[in-house]
Amino acid sequence: MPYFIYTARDKTGKKITATEEALNKEELIEKLQTKELILIDVIEEKEGVSISSISKTKTIRQHSGIKLQDLVNFSQQLSTLLSSGVPILQALKIIVRQVSSRRLNIILEKIISDMERGLSLHEAMGKYPKVFSELWINLIESGEASGNLADVLKRISDYLERTASFRNKIISALIYPCILMVAGLSALLFLTIKIIPTFATIFEGFNLKLPLLTRMLILISKVIRSYFIFGIGGLIILAFLFRRFLKTKKGRKKWESFLLNFKLTGDFFRAIVVERFSSSLATLLESGVPIIYALEITQRSVGNLVVAEIIEKTKESVRQGRNLSQPLEESGFFEPMIIQMLSIGEEIGDLPSMLKRINAYYQEYVDRFLVRFTSLFEPVMLLFLGGVIALMVIGMFLPIFQLTQIRG
Repeated sequence: MPYFIYTARDKTGKKITATEEALNKEELIEKLQTKELILIDVIEEKEGVSISSISKTKTIRQHSGIKLQDLVNFSQQLSTLLSSGVPILQALKIIVRQVSSRRLNIILEKIISDMERGLSLHEAMGKYPKVFSELWINLIESGEASGNLADVLKRISDYLERTASFRNKIISALIYPCILMVAGLSALLFLTIKIIPTFATIFEGFNLKLPLLTRMLILISKVIRSYFIFGIGGLIILAFLFRRFLKTKKGRKKWESFLLNFKLTGDFFRAIVVERFSSSLATLLESGVPIIYALEITQRSVGNLVVAEIIEKTKESVRQGRNLSQPLEESGFFEPMIIQMLSIGEEIGDLPSMLKRINAYYQEYVDRFLVRFTSLFEPVMLLFLGGVIALMVIGMFLPIFQLTQIRG
């Protein structure tokens, strides 16, 4: 009985790639329908026909870079195929056919080639640290050692999906405030550079003593018009110097400390860092990575030097036999609730579960913060822009009122 390689979608719209034994395509479709799957594509495996040769006959619209969603899809597909009993090399050759990233396609071809020469999956992936992070490599190594590679890949997929979803929520929530700010500032700049000078030229034709507000607006307009290019150049230089400053360890640490301690942004950035810390550590511990090694990987992936130093001290304390919660409490960075939950997790021997709860709490906290921020930002920004534009309009029309009173 032949095997078919199929691509289908489930009820939620998720794409699934796997193999199924069936007499023909009609029987395959019936089997998929009983699983509530909608068939998208199917290829029959035949002797003498390699998967790689089939892949060359199928053209896929590809993009050049590697997006987070590309890695999510890859880990999901590989987990599904391995769970279905497909050998890992064959699974990789199937996935190469449908990768939508040209760069990832090339990397996977090289990984397949390396594995055919005898390397393990984590060794082959380890050659591309910019694509597959330490978290990937170490989890896959533990999965290969334990024989639970499919389960480990499922955890990686879940982790990446949570990360992508969390990042998309933040970006989506900030898009509207950014658009509103850019549109408002552009309108103010247009009024300052174009409209006010036009009124100033008209006022010069009349022998009027202009009101203070009007004179101030005209002066501001002249300054901005005269030094506009220099201002733009200055902003570009400042941005360049700031980026150079952030590339230094000392500069980055100072900036991160400022964001974490600044009253308006501190809670938000602290929540993001704790969310990342708990998510990474939970995934690693759940996959069987030893806690010292898990802390070491989390330290490099947390993305914050202030917290990385805290994790470094915590790692040394744990190595000396102390509980995880004790050094974290001494750091003063983590809230008492987190310390208490970690302490309970250590007592009952289920630390990954507690870390997942902490992660869920802080994801929800960030969601609530963004909702409140966007709902508050809009009226504040509109009031500010409305006030400034009203001030400009009043300043420009005051001389006209004076002129009508004189002539009246």
